[in-house]
Amino acid sequence: MTPLLEGRYPRSLEEGGLALELRWMRSDDQDAVLRFAGTLTDHDLLFLRRNIREPKVVAAWAEQIERGEIMSLVAVRGGQVAGCSAIVIDPHSWSPHVGELRVLLGADYRSQGLGRSLIQESFLVAMSLGLEKLTAQMTADQEAAINVFQDMGFKPEALFRDHVKDASGTAHDIVVLSFDVQAYQARAAQYGLDEAFE
Repeated sequence: MTPLLEGRYPRSLEEGGLALELRWMRSDDQDAVLRFAGTLTDHDLLFLRRNIREPKVVAAWAEQIERGEIMSLVAVRGGQVAGCSAIVIDPHSWSPHVGELRVLLGADYRSQGLGRSLIQESFLVAMSLGLEKLTAQMTADQEAAINVFQDMGFKPEALFRDHVKDASGTAHDIVVLSFDVQAYQARAAQYGLDEAFE
């Protein structure tokens, strides 16, 4: 754990008038994550490379957390997962300086600020890991999610046409957005904004 994140989690959040706890995802969260995934629509999950409704996929996710290949935060309320984020890195690839940011929100917690909070916290995680760039992807019709990411400084980088298919066989485009973590960190330090996370 880097000094930047030392003692930061768990922490309390209030989103839409609801009190939530934000903390690191643990191995014993697998059942709760599976229940959470079961509440999401197929369309909510299309941007993921694997179906997190499958226990073996969530078990592999937990193993990657143990290996340090994924850093995941969960927002919980009453023992139920309200949302989560993950930064996925591949230290053995040609892009160990790049992390992929994934954010999932339960239907009852959208448009209330939780997504923005998870993205902000993920920025801090990315900085603590020394990452230089973050990418995020979603289906092109997820306009609300795209707007939140763009409002927070992500820029469109690629469009993959007909890249994923839903259960009915309908193809969907995937949009890839990216964020320059290094430039953000330099600007934050220059203006003293890095103290906002302390």
